[in-house]
Amino acid sequence: MPQKLVWTGPRDMQIKRMRADRSSWDAIASSLGISRNAAIERGRRIGARLPPPEFSPIQEDPDRPAMPPGHEISWGIITAGTCLAGEPYTPPKGYSRIKVV
Repeated sequence: MPQKLVWTGPRDMQIKRMRADRSSWDAIASSLGISRNAAIERGRRIGARLPPPEFSPIQEDPDRPAMPPGHEISWGIITAGTCLAGEPYTPPKGYSRIKVV
């Protein structure tokens, strides 16, 4: 009798990541040790699709200086979906900005 496949979060993320990297279903199935059809069906259920052909991920500049505490971009990402969303950053008491040269 065939073994029941146990789908976990890490296995689902691996399928999504490999599809985003344009891996074939055969390669995904091989890396997970499952059949091609099982990989395709699970990918369909979790929405693992190939990115559009014109898609190119945004490359960040590795030499970019660090953002200061409370920068609007980083603060917005940190607080998104929380009760602090949309609230301005307030530095802790006694905090003074350090100048980065």
